[in-house]
Amino acid sequence: MSTVTPRGICFDLDGTLVDSLPDIIDSFLHGFTHHGLPAPSVAEVRALIGQPLEDMYTRFAPEHATTLCVAYREHYPLNFHRRSRPFPGVERVLGTLRERGYLLAVATTKRGDMARRFVDAMGLGGLLHHVQGTDGFPHKPAPDVIHHALKALGTGGLWMVGDTTLDLRAGRAAGLKTYAVTWGTHAQEELATATPDELQPDLERLLHHLPPLV
Repeated sequence: MSTVTPRGICFDLDGTLVDSLPDIIDSFLHGFTHHGLPAPSVAEVRALIGQPLEDMYTRFAPEHATTLCVAYREHYPLNFHRRSRPFPGVERVLGTLRERGYLLAVATTKRGDMARRFVDAMGLGGLLHHVQGTDGFPHKPAPDVIHHALKALGTGGLWMVGDTTLDLRAGRAAGLKTYAVTWGTHAQEELATATPDELQPDLERLLHHLPPLV
């Protein structure tokens, strides 16, 4: 049996580390306007955040989903930074966890290239050891993106931190403890249905569970 202590902490990105939903929703709705299609409400779009882009568009306009995905992927890379900002305290928590000896990864539904660009633009690249997008394998709630992230870190996993039930179910399936933040996509009541180990308004409680490694 290995005596190596697991050190991996995985974080969702949008709605967990970064308050990015306004830019995501604006880009999502852009395609409908651009192509003259009836657009869903902001609330309807917000409820689906965290799912694959194709699945989201299929929900509202199945016959136009491919075209709308193209419009989003043209618009979002030019506009992702307009209102998006890290949530309060995120840099401090990530920096503290690094100093304590933990290895930190993003595990996101975003494509890998866009995720890395986004992380760097938000000033978080130097605080993370790896950024893992979902490229060519199943999306959350499947645990694949977490397994890929931990493999890249070269360590076992301890916690999955997210803002949706998809994050929490993926973390549980990967054998990690789960930490839900309520400042993102899903409301506290919905997050509670996934029975996270922690359900908190911010990331501060995570530091309580992760003391310095000897």
